[in-house]
Amino acid sequence: MNARPKRKPTKTAQLFTVGYEQAKPAAVLGELKRAKIELLVDTRAVAASRRPGFSKRHLAAALDEDGIAYVHLQKLGTPAEGRAAARSGDTDALWRIYDKHIKGADAQNELHELIALIKSGKRIALLCYCRDPKSCHRSRIVSNIKKKMTVKVTDLIPPLF
Repeated sequence: MNARPKRKPTKTAQLFTVGYEQAKPAAVLGELKRAKIELLVDTRAVAASRRPGFSKRHLAAALDEDGIAYVHLQKLGTPAEGRAAARSGDTDALWRIYDKHIKGADAQNELHELIALIKSGKRIALLCYCRDPKSCHRSRIVSNIKKKMTVKVTDLIPPLF
């Protein structure tokens, strides 16, 4: 008899992303609450912002008030030279720099940390500045995650202010 043991169906993990460009903090928090996010993972290299409410300390406090945990995975952020390339409009250089950066030991360690968080089953959203996820390094983080596990990604787009 060739009976194979039954496999448990693999559950596809969920992951969300959100950018705060052209949005107010309340709009971003609203999107996170609607999606029932439990943990916001800040993927900015520099978790400071000239936009009120989006610097690390203020953002973490606002999230905490709404029952959403916060973690900053700084090494998943775009390095300074990549941010300079983005500001100059050189997207080819930006992606070349970021793709090299994410292969580094520090970024890989944080990528593995992020994957462990996703596998925990929590509803997680990745945060960065860019409104359009396709033009943001979040898309590169997601691509690297998809190489290691099955994940369904939903991009949250907060309303404009």
